[in-house]
Amino acid sequence: MMHRSLLIGMATLALAACDNEPAPMQRGANPDLPAPERGLLPDMTIPRPAAWGNDRPTVPQGYSIQAIATDLRVPRQTLVLPNGDILVAEGAGGNAPPLRPKDFIAGFIKSLGRGTASSGDRLTLLRDADGDGVYETRGIFAANLNAPYGLALVNGILYVANQDALVRFDYVDGQTEARGPPTHVSELPSAINHHWTKALAASPDGRFLYVGIGSNSNITERGMAAEVDRAMIWQIDAQTGAHRPYATGLRNPTALAFQPGTDRLYAVVNERDEIGPNLVPDYLTAVREGGFYGWPYSYWGQNVDRRAQPQDPQRVASAIRPDYSLGSHVAALGLAFSTPAMGANFAEGAFIGEHGSWNRRVASGYRVSFVPFRDGQPSGDPVDFVSGFLDGEGNARGRPVGVTVDPRGALIVADDLTGTVWRIAANPTPQPSPVGGGRPLP
Repeated sequence: MMHRSLLIGMATLALAACDNEPAPMQRGANPDLPAPERGLLPDMTIPRPAAWGNDRPTVPQGYSIQAIATDLRVPRQTLVLPNGDILVAEGAGGNAPPLRPKDFIAGFIKSLGRGTASSGDRLTLLRDADGDGVYETRGIFAANLNAPYGLALVNGILYVANQDALVRFDYVDGQTEARGPPTHVSELPSAINHHWTKALAASPDGRFLYVGIGSNSNITERGMAAEVDRAMIWQIDAQTGAHRPYATGLRNPTALAFQPGTDRLYAVVNERDEIGPNLVPDYLTAVREGGFYGWPYSYWGQNVDRRAQPQDPQRVASAIRPDYSLGSHVAALGLAFSTPAMGANFAEGAFIGEHGSWNRRVASGYRVSFVPFRDGQPSGDPVDFVSGFLDGEGNARGRPVGVTVDPRGALIVADDLTGTVWRIAANPTPQPSPVGGGRPLP
């Protein structure tokens, strides 16, 4: 293994070669796309973990935030069950060996920004029995899973997307633990597993499940054979487990959700690295059935990436431009559509959990943003809904991943750096004082 001092020295060279230009305007439907920049090493800087102390993340005026669970083992995604219980998928996967010297360096730098907890490989259940926002009960719903990530509940069946397979549990409202081992539904691509997370969403009628499967490389450096059945969204028949590609060319679709009241599937996608701090923007987009979104041949529509070999002009010509840029390297890992219960200013739109960059001199992401929608489409500037994850010295006090909207009017945020689940809700509306200085009228 490469010696630690050599890794540090090469990392220092990478930082010395950083781009000093300010980031372009990259959030919205029409992001600025600068010319690609390639060097010996990409920018690699990750904020180091730091304690919260007495601080908490920042939320909009009129809202409050509290930690409803701590000391979890890498919480990634959450699911609010019909009775208000919350399931938390805990786990960390991946088994891709380093391929190039820069992979050793990147792996080392990424490790500097991780927490100390090991993978939980389990589902934890949180219960707020009296509905006051304090989750008094916590227990293990299911253990011995394999890096669980995506969660969905359909017609009394709980589906879990492990890093290697889609499985299911029978579920009865109110139960606190699984009644046996899971049932296998479908194998999922897991060889190498460079991008191991398996996002999951169920169609509104419950007939199909959709699984996001990331690529096995940044830009096909492992060869195209390693990318078979990857960089795409699978559609899986919930009854039979049969699957087919639903959309392709999505480098790493890390979260999926259906827009309420429609049959429109949305995804957030992590785009490619190593062509500059301001390329390529991660994005939010509605996913077209049969659509091709460019990877590896092009990005943001038909901008050709010359690194992909052999080139494929025909595929590039068919590449779909995404709907909404979230900015480069923000590492979007969470997606949840809002409801009116979240308040008038956040009634229509999508919350995005941005885990944060490791490959820019100036960090990007490290927040939960809100993308407003108008007439059913993303429109307007995003809003920082939960921020403050970076302290004044640029260290990371948390890294948001999955986001879930509780129908009762709260946003649930998983933070895998600190092992915390946060709950953000509007403050109670003050009630008018009784007439007469405190005594109610008869």
